[in-house]
Amino acid sequence: MIPMKAPRILSILGLVLTVGVSQMGVRADERPNIVLIMADDLGFADMGCYGSEIETPNLDALAAEGLRFTQFYNTAKCHSSRVSLLTGLYCDEAGAESLKRGATIAEVLRDSGYFTAMVGKWHLSRQPTDFGFERYWGHLSGATNYFVGDDTFRLNGEEWQVPETLNGKPFYTTNAVVDFAMDFLGEHFETKKDQPFLLYTAFNAPHYPLQAPETAVEKYEGRYDGGWDNLRATRFARQLESGLLPTKWQMSARPDHIPAWDSLSAEDRQWESDRMEVFAAMVDVLDQNVGRLVKFLKENGEWDNTLFLFCSDNGACPFERTKGRFKQPWDPESYWTYDASWANAGNTPFRLYKQNQHEGGISSPLIAHWPAGLKTEPGSVTRQPGHLIDFMATFIDLAGATYPEQIGDRKIDPLQGESLLPILKGETRKPHDTLYFHFGMDRGLRQGKWKLVSAKQGRWELYDLDADRTETNDLSELFPDRVESMSAEWFGLAKDVDRLPEKQLKPVKKTLTELSFRRDTSSGSAAK
Repeated sequence: MIPMKAPRILSILGLVLTVGVSQMGVRADERPNIVLIMADDLGFADMGCYGSEIETPNLDALAAEGLRFTQFYNTAKCHSSRVSLLTGLYCDEAGAESLKRGATIAEVLRDSGYFTAMVGKWHLSRQPTDFGFERYWGHLSGATNYFVGDDTFRLNGEEWQVPETLNGKPFYTTNAVVDFAMDFLGEHFETKKDQPFLLYTAFNAPHYPLQAPETAVEKYEGRYDGGWDNLRATRFARQLESGLLPTKWQMSARPDHIPAWDSLSAEDRQWESDRMEVFAAMVDVLDQNVGRLVKFLKENGEWDNTLFLFCSDNGACPFERTKGRFKQPWDPESYWTYDASWANAGNTPFRLYKQNQHEGGISSPLIAHWPAGLKTEPGSVTRQPGHLIDFMATFIDLAGATYPEQIGDRKIDPLQGESLLPILKGETRKPHDTLYFHFGMDRGLRQGKWKLVSAKQGRWELYDLDADRTETNDLSELFPDRVESMSAEWFGLAKDVDRLPEKQLKPVKKTLTELSFRRDTSSGSAAK
């Protein structure tokens, strides 16, 4: 069982800074600014610095100067990852979308003297301005039309109508996210320059619907005509060649629910290639906007002492929901998705996808960049495990903040995360004794090198992640006692800490659950 941790008290660093501001003339901005960026449905291998062919020069530059994590975990689903990122708790432990048992990073840092702002997708209850964010622009929904938005857009708690143009350009949500981020920070720099800031940037991209400006899509014309089998092999080769992943791991095999690329008709291959071109364009535009934000921080003299973090909320998404709307992907009425076939390449070299607790669902890229504070060699890779729950503890350490026991009528659960600061300093931190994973009827537990996992209530599988993180060699029959002890631990955490309802505590089956994912075989290639 994960022990319940005592609430954190004000650190010595925070005490020095607090006293220093009032008595010694030490500036509050000596504490680092924090920019936390979360992409949506971005797979482990969907950026250049993680093996992709998609052009992400700005993120690649951050990785080349900073630190990449290869074993950083999310919760495999949009809303649950947001809960854990914000609170440092497991999703249902925090009260899920209600956050009724969790404090947010904005509430904790605001009370420690930080300016707090958020832009982008919320996907939880109420609004960010109800949970400690002083400024907010974005959509409360779980996904939105990139060109015309929806009726959940808000600006500082008030309804906001999506215009046809913004700042002289056609409205596109990914661009608007950074437009408002720079507006909020610009206002802050003019009025409270001495105050450090927290900026949480939650891109909706590259979540479906697959929609992108025409010029962005045209840039990738023909790049995916070789298909997903070739793409996956190429990405894996890059991951090995760059040293991102160890050569002892094998790439997981293409599952039975994905057809061989060569088995498709010419028409279907064209349709599938078109879909991946749009996805790549969306990631490309996201990267361009990361570059805009980096440039803005540099121009305002805030770059060196800004901890800049970039991650994803879950693995690539396998859901086919195109709905037959085969219009051009720069048409607001178009509604494309891609399916498990390309998602399998997005999660190279791992198995399964968003919602699953296998490594393909929960493995997130994480780039950390901080010129004034990062002590690792530029371009380093760390294989130390981390989790979204670790952000809260990290920010508390950096800000000298206090983790609360109560906020209003919310009684706050003890913090589950552990600070990433030792890793950022180039040290080896004490790892989590246990990491717990859950979404729906997918389950997982990691203890050291051992990973226990179940997909869709199927029987438990056991893997040695040191030797086999791609989960190709199930050891459950060889180590039944470990399966029994780890499964008991999972159920204890699920019941007593995460507070799952009885319907989600059913025993696993004795056999694996057969997984299937619908593919749209009514080719939409004529749309282009």
